[in-house]
Amino acid sequence: MLANGQCFAVFEIGGDILDRPDEPLGFFHNDTRYLSRFELRIAGEIPYLLDSYASHEKAQIRINLSNPDLEFNGAGIKLPRNSIQIERDWVIAASAVFHNAIIRNYTRTPIEIAIDFLFAVDFADLFELRGFKRAHRGQYSQPETRDASVRFLYRGLDDSQRFSEIAFDPAPGLLRADRASFLFTLEPDEQKQVEVRVAGGKEKPATSIHLPARFQQALDERRAEIARYQEGWCTISASYEPLESLLRQSVIDLTSVIRDGPEGTFMMAGIPWFATLFGRDSILTALFTLPFNPALAHGTLKTLAAFQGSEVNHARDEQPGKIVHEIRHGELAATGEVPFGRYYGSVDSTPLFLWLLGRYVATTGDLELADELWSNVELALDWIQRWGDADGDLFIEYHRKTAQGLDNQGWKDSSDAISHADGSLAKAPIALCEVQGYVYAAYRSIAAVAERLGRDELCNRLIERAAALRARFLSSFWLESERTIALALDADKKPCRVLASNAGHCLTTGLLEQDQGEAVAANLTGADMFSGWGVRTLGCHELRYNPMSYHNGSVWPHDNAMLAAGLSRYHAHQGVMKILEGLLQASVQLKTGSLPELFCGFPREERLGPVPYPVACHPQAWSAASIFMILQAMLRIEVRAFARRVVMESPTMPPWLDWLKIENLKVGDGSVSLLLRRSPEGALIGIIDRRGDVVVEVIK
Repeated sequence: MLANGQCFAVFEIGGDILDRPDEPLGFFHNDTRYLSRFELRIAGEIPYLLDSYASHEKAQIRINLSNPDLEFNGAGIKLPRNSIQIERDWVIAASAVFHNAIIRNYTRTPIEIAIDFLFAVDFADLFELRGFKRAHRGQYSQPETRDASVRFLYRGLDDSQRFSEIAFDPAPGLLRADRASFLFTLEPDEQKQVEVRVAGGKEKPATSIHLPARFQQALDERRAEIARYQEGWCTISASYEPLESLLRQSVIDLTSVIRDGPEGTFMMAGIPWFATLFGRDSILTALFTLPFNPALAHGTLKTLAAFQGSEVNHARDEQPGKIVHEIRHGELAATGEVPFGRYYGSVDSTPLFLWLLGRYVATTGDLELADELWSNVELALDWIQRWGDADGDLFIEYHRKTAQGLDNQGWKDSSDAISHADGSLAKAPIALCEVQGYVYAAYRSIAAVAERLGRDELCNRLIERAAALRARFLSSFWLESERTIALALDADKKPCRVLASNAGHCLTTGLLEQDQGEAVAANLTGADMFSGWGVRTLGCHELRYNPMSYHNGSVWPHDNAMLAAGLSRYHAHQGVMKILEGLLQASVQLKTGSLPELFCGFPREERLGPVPYPVACHPQAWSAASIFMILQAMLRIEVRAFARRVVMESPTMPPWLDWLKIENLKVGDGSVSLLLRRSPEGALIGIIDRRGDVVVEVIK
């Protein structure tokens, strides 16, 4: 798989794109598949796979193939296996995918060999591959075949003309609408090369899009782009190779799904299903990585502010001030067959937006952005009170307005995710426990920003609201007999008395009393919830528990990262280490190099690894960002820009980690580089480099 912002391509291991209409193989851009088949044949046969791998920065995929045993004219084997090498390379640049194939003769005699490329374009919408059934489709035009290219055209039901052009260099000997054929004569040790460029998009007159002309140019541009994105990161390295590898691969994953927009850079949610802007996902990714790459938060906040809700529109669950859930660009979204063109059906994106802005300002000291976005802040606060809390009980609830929208509108948004202890599904309007925590954190963090901007009246009002919400929450959500937090309150204000990971998010936001937080922490890291690889989304003794489900017993790395931050806040340091070690070992066992969106919640067994979730996204933004939040929890590190300080409170390190290095950590207009070493007394902090008047404070 390759990803580059809103473009991605999925191949089988030999570098082919197989014609499987219901699977996400192909080249995609803006939720549309612009190449649905691309297969290479040598003398009419499928090549023999030698190896396949992605380059270390994931700029390209490289595949080595050879010929199978080939028989010509029924006369027996004439060309044995491994006589011809075929090297295939793929790269995505701009809105095109580039392919380079090199064919080399390792025999001692000249040979004549046929190479064919079989291809097709279906212009399928990504939602079709997710199972959406269409009653009607648009109009396909007859493909236009030229000497060296084929152009496919499709006018969708949204009246947009989409095109896909497959161009070959050199021109093939035979070119049809489904096949390009080459006949090469190769001397011993001679090689021939074929380059292919597949560009797709909407036809827009007078719009010029720069595309590289050649494969090497595309590869150089993509590598330069990746290097530019990675410059924004604080560098973290570790003595323990699996952690070092996970940190490195996580940055690579995040870089592959980053996108430049008019307002700055932000993250796509994940490949293949969510290659677009998601409010919740993009915010949490920025929050997790905030001290180490604050530019991501800056671009995310500005981008989401530009799409903030402005009207009451039930067809997309929109109200004024609400932060967008998801934006889609495909035909189905444009026609309204799915509501996700610009969809606002998440109850938590708005308070999370405010929380991120508050944390961003505290971490960077950037009051300019806060001032620029203040009207968005006021609209978001108004949405919380007017629309989110429609019944005036201080809690935000959700109830979808469109039948096509999401039943559940928290991060666990599958239709069966919110239930009672007897297994019955909660009825909307539903108030999720973690969302009340996000609102509490939003009030507290924005109050601090308001104070710095001289808006004292609003600051005091938000502090009062936060206190009232906390008191009401503890009286309504706390389950004394179970010593945990109710998953949610249903339409009748009846608590969902199930053990779920959502309660841990309330730790992260500081919503609980100390003894309550300690009880929740113990539940989360106990046998019912902790699988051995991570904390499950639902306790294994709950009626709806299913370790293979999406939200009722699986393990989500981003969820675990939030829990680690909460455990750290309530001084449950051993729980933080359990999560770190479980996810780290899972990343090694899954052989993915980094953490996927989720994996199954089966209990850990000796000599058996974690079970992958079949259709999990990978790369996935908030999963890749999770390790950075867990490190913050382990070190209890905080950048306080206004005080020009880096503060660590009783930082701890596991016994398998000798040292951890954090370089070029930005603190206001200065920076500091630190070396942390494990010792019996705790982590010892050394300053390697310091620029500006930066203070490092360690609180024991």
